[in-house]
Amino acid sequence: MADEIINRVANNQNLVTLDLEDFYPEGKRVVFDIKDWLFQELILKEKEFRAHVKNHDWSQYQDQYVVLTCSTDAIIPGWAYLLLTTTLQPYAKKVCTGSVELLNALLYEEIITKLDVAPYENKSVIIKGCAEKPVPESAFLSLIQKLQPIAKTIMYGEACSSVPLYKRK
Repeated sequence: MADEIINRVANNQNLVTLDLEDFYPEGKRVVFDIKDWLFQELILKEKEFRAHVKNHDWSQYQDQYVVLTCSTDAIIPGWAYLLLTTTLQPYAKKVCTGSVELLNALLYEEIITKLDVAPYENKSVIIKGCAEKPVPESAFLSLIQKLQPIAKTIMYGEACSSVPLYKRK
């Protein structure tokens, strides 16, 4: 009779896989480019800009993540993005300036900051690497920093082919 194959990885109670993709904040990401509200796409005229802000339908951003940007080389005064944010605040889930990549990094930073790491204490943790959703590299870095003080070991990849990163002495 052949020996039974035992999955030691699945049976190991001290081995935990953590997939950052599981924490991906669902919701539409929208880039709001203010260049069309600028004179010749370069100069912000306060009176006209405020008129655009006042007359724009902000409700279309309900429950969305909004990235504010200007795709031209215009110099935008800081108050312009602040004004847009105060107007978007009642509708959008989150507002930031920059890019969608930066937005995702900010969202993950908030998630990891609030993450309860107690279930990973004194455990061997595998941080799953392959993701179909856009998990930013910075999220992995933040997660490592949060786990390292409490985890026994930290690995990256899949249980069958993980790369060791850290082992507590």
